[in-house]
Amino acid sequence: MLLLAGSARMLGAAALASLACMRSGSGLVTLGIPKSLNLTAQKKISPVIMTYPLDETSEGTLAFGAFSQIQKKYSQFQAIALGCGLSMHPSTVRLVRKIISSSPVPLIIDADALNALSGHLDLLLKTKTPKILTPHLGELARLIKTDKKVIEKNPEEICQKMAKQFNCVILLKGPHTIVASPDKIYINKTGNAGMATAGSGDVLTGMIASFVGQGLSPFDAAKCGAYYHGKAGDRAAQLKSKISLIATDLIDNISKILK
Repeated sequence: MLLLAGSARMLGAAALASLACMRSGSGLVTLGIPKSLNLTAQKKISPVIMTYPLDETSEGTLAFGAFSQIQKKYSQFQAIALGCGLSMHPSTVRLVRKIISSSPVPLIIDADALNALSGHLDLLLKTKTPKILTPHLGELARLIKTDKKVIEKNPEEICQKMAKQFNCVILLKGPHTIVASPDKIYINKTGNAGMATAGSGDVLTGMIASFVGQGLSPFDAAKCGAYYHGKAGDRAAQLKSKISLIATDLIDNISKILK
C-alpha cells in the first residue's frame, strides 16, 4: 500500500491516513513523503510505517519529478491513496494528474488530489484502473462545476450519474455518507456530528485504501470504510463525547470495532 500524502505544513494528514491504513488491516504501508520531511515523518508517525523519500519542491511539497520514482515501484503496491495534505503547489498538481492518468493500480483520490482534478475529469478515463473519489459537498461541487444547493437536492442521483460517466466509485462525505458505483448505491447510517473535525477525512482515506489493498472491490471498500469509520466515531463519542472527539480517537477505536 502506498500513500502519497503530506507537505511541510500538513504532515499530520499523512500521519493520520497512514496509521488508519495500518489499523484497518494492511500488513505494510509505505508513505511517500517530500524528502526533507522524511526524518520528521519517521519520528512523528510510528515505527510501523515505512517512508519513501521523494523529490520535492522548494516549499516542501511533492514535486513532479517524483513521478519517475513512483512509476518504478507501481508493481509493489496493491493500491495508491493520494491527496491528504499534499497542497496545491503547481508541481504537485502536475504529479497528481500524471498519476491519475497513468497508474496501473487502484487509486483512492481525496482532498488536494480532488482539487487537482477540477477541470480535468477526463483524466479519470485515461485508464481502466479502479478509482474511488472521496469528496465532501464543496469538493464535489467544484469537480462538477455546480452549486452545492443543486447537489443537496438530489445527491444520490448526482453521485451515481458521475460514477457512470467516469466509471468510478464516488463517496460523498456528509451526515449520511453516500457511496455510488455505476450500478449500486449505499447510504451510510453510522457516525455522528463530532466527526466533523480536522483529520477525520484523512482517517477515512486510510481505511478505504486498506480495504482495497486487502482485495475488496472499490464499491465494497468504500462502503466498509464509511461504515467502520462511522462506527469508530460512534464508539469514540461514547468514550470522549462528541464535542471532544478528535481524529486520533477514531484511529484508537478502529481495532475495537473491527474486533
